[in-house]
Amino acid sequence: MEAKNRKIALAGNPNSGKTTLFNNLTGSTAHVGNWPGVTVEKRSGTYKNRKTGERIEIIDLPGIYSLSPYTSEEVISRNYILEEAPDCLINVVDATNLERNLYLTTQLLEMNVPVVIALNMSDLVRKQGDAIDAKALQEKIGVPVVEISALRGENLAHLMEVVASECEKPRKGTSVLKESKIDKLIASLEITLREKGVEHSLFHAIKLVEGDEIECEMHKDLLPMVEEFRETFRDPTFGDDFEAYVADCRYKAIARDFSPAYRRKEGSKEGAKKLSLSDRIDKVLTNRWAGIPIFIAILFVLFHLIFGTDLLYLGAMGAFGAEGLADPLAGTIWEGLFVDFGINSPGVILHNFVDIILNNLILGNISEAMSAAQVDPWAQSLICDGILGGIFAVLGFLPEILCLFLAFSILEDTGYMARVAFILDRIFRRFGITGRAFMPMIMGFGCSVPAMINTRTLATEREKTATIRVIPFFSCGAKLPILTGCAGAIAQSFGFPYVDLITVSMYIIGVVAAILMLLLMRHTTMRGEAAPFIMELPAYHLPQFKSLMIHLWDKTKHYVKKAFTIIFASTVLIWFLQSFSWNWTYIGVEETGSSILASLGQLIQPLFTPLGFGSQIGSLGWVFAVGAITGLIAKENVLGTFAVLAAMLLGGAADDYGEVESVVAMVQSTEILWPGIIAYITFNMLTIPCFAACATAKAELPKGKFRWTILFWLASSYLISSMIYLVLSWWWTLFIFLFLIALLILGIWYVNQIRDGKRTLPWRRA
Repeated sequence: MEAKNRKIALAGNPNSGKTTLFNNLTGSTAHVGNWPGVTVEKRSGTYKNRKTGERIEIIDLPGIYSLSPYTSEEVISRNYILEEAPDCLINVVDATNLERNLYLTTQLLEMNVPVVIALNMSDLVRKQGDAIDAKALQEKIGVPVVEISALRGENLAHLMEVVASECEKPRKGTSVLKESKIDKLIASLEITLREKGVEHSLFHAIKLVEGDEIECEMHKDLLPMVEEFRETFRDPTFGDDFEAYVADCRYKAIARDFSPAYRRKEGSKEGAKKLSLSDRIDKVLTNRWAGIPIFIAILFVLFHLIFGTDLLYLGAMGAFGAEGLADPLAGTIWEGLFVDFGINSPGVILHNFVDIILNNLILGNISEAMSAAQVDPWAQSLICDGILGGIFAVLGFLPEILCLFLAFSILEDTGYMARVAFILDRIFRRFGITGRAFMPMIMGFGCSVPAMINTRTLATEREKTATIRVIPFFSCGAKLPILTGCAGAIAQSFGFPYVDLITVSMYIIGVVAAILMLLLMRHTTMRGEAAPFIMELPAYHLPQFKSLMIHLWDKTKHYVKKAFTIIFASTVLIWFLQSFSWNWTYIGVEETGSSILASLGQLIQPLFTPLGFGSQIGSLGWVFAVGAITGLIAKENVLGTFAVLAAMLLGGAADDYGEVESVVAMVQSTEILWPGIIAYITFNMLTIPCFAACATAKAELPKGKFRWTILFWLASSYLISSMIYLVLSWWWTLFIFLFLIALLILGIWYVNQIRDGKRTLPWRRA
């Protein structure tokens, strides 16, 4: 007979290490979706027992503090346990915060489901000189207790052995409320529910006593029994508030029966402990005055290590003369690998290496082979310029994007990102959102899709909508080719060599734009106070190499899949539009100006005149308009489009034009000025994100908000880019914009005064 496929669910508080345990158990088998009917992330994977070969499905339930129906995560977790009947629950408990974590445990124990408690971070407890008597805790709590370290992978095999054993044992729910004043009421309700055939009768009975809205709706016939008991019940502290009384009973039982298992080292008192290492680090990193400057400095160092072409600023200091550092690999295919103006950063070296492999070796050899075989020009152009040229331009940036993903993953896994959310909360609250919104925003630097999904943790629809709208302003990895390519072109064409400075400035513009737009929404369409923000700061710890690699692998798969699906189709479409005329004739390089793409670009080109890349840059200026439009499909397309168009306009093949060379070719062909290029970067950075992000935004936004969000992206990117171009071109226009902004602020203030009833319209005054 075929063995039953087992399902194990992980339940625990946020920041208890549950996801780290999930990643360690499932490895690369993990996949992500949505829980049915809701936009909350569902993670599941497979654990393989090395001894028996058995495969077990692991379900990572959302992080929760209780099983009350106050958030969608709590409802999902309780419904899954009650309705899907997992073979066993692994309750992940943060051993360094034992008493608080066990509150959820007391609720899980009330269900008729096998439970194994995983005391995570036990290594940190030992490091502090403390100890947990797992055996004593197990005897008191009535279920197996296993000490583990999910981060270090300690004792996980033993944990799964215990879980496998418990799966074979049916378990009846137990409660810590047996000695409370409401024990008789709970017992009566439990008997009644059991007679009605209700599974998990103890859990449902206690929830009825608490006044749980879901239970009250399901069992209306039992509410009179609860109300009758309430009339005769009075607690000196909580009166007839059963929910508060039950919570107090749980904590008293935890303190009385379970907390003594935590043994602190001799001489230490909980109220007078020495500051931990995390506390000492926080005195610096979360300092009121130093916290934000330190964060900005960390971001600058990361960007410089990934995108800088003058790593130690030796070139800027004149160490290599006016022409920069001599390249020892000059004249070979590896020219520029390590050296540009100065020493390249690690990220740039990796990018150059991949770019040389893809374009100089692979694409170059394919092009030569097709020419030698006398392949038809249109077929050779399709493969080399349309397909491979576009895809390789995208894949060439994979190393830098992965470096950025890795950097942010390390900051998040160490616990630092939680601190940044904490120190930014007092600032964000002024814009109508909480520090909790920082996490989705900062994830936008990696990819807008997971960033928008992460807004599910936000408390209100207003905060969620505002955050989704500004996430694209935090430039994702797909926009890096635009930033670095255009910045490199400015360096080459206009003699400004500090590419990393331009890149960081563009990121800062995005962040400032996000803040200004949040402030605008805060006082216009989304008025209201921010929800309370409560966040637990996890202890600092070194990230686990395996978890980081799993994270990077997931990002790589997503990026490469995107390159060979959406981008593949769009680059072929672009090639067709630029290679054929309206009479469907292949025109090749010589007659690109009469192509379908050129005519479409010329049609929309005047719209971008206020942005500096419209009618003022001549008849070939349509290439910038076309690049911006194709970027709506996928932002990586912009530089891929430029590479193909450069080959069409100036001759050669698309692989002759890297990301910088393709933009330089556009500059030379159109004579666009540097303010126009800055505005072009800004527009692509702030405008409608890729189709994948748009689809995610539509799924996550409240009904009716998506079309207004599209309009918001278009209007804000157009206006901000226009302002940047005009101010950089004619500095005195700054005063005009400041005057208009002042009028806008005054108008918003006056309208809000009327809305609040503090003023009336002049013509309505008596």
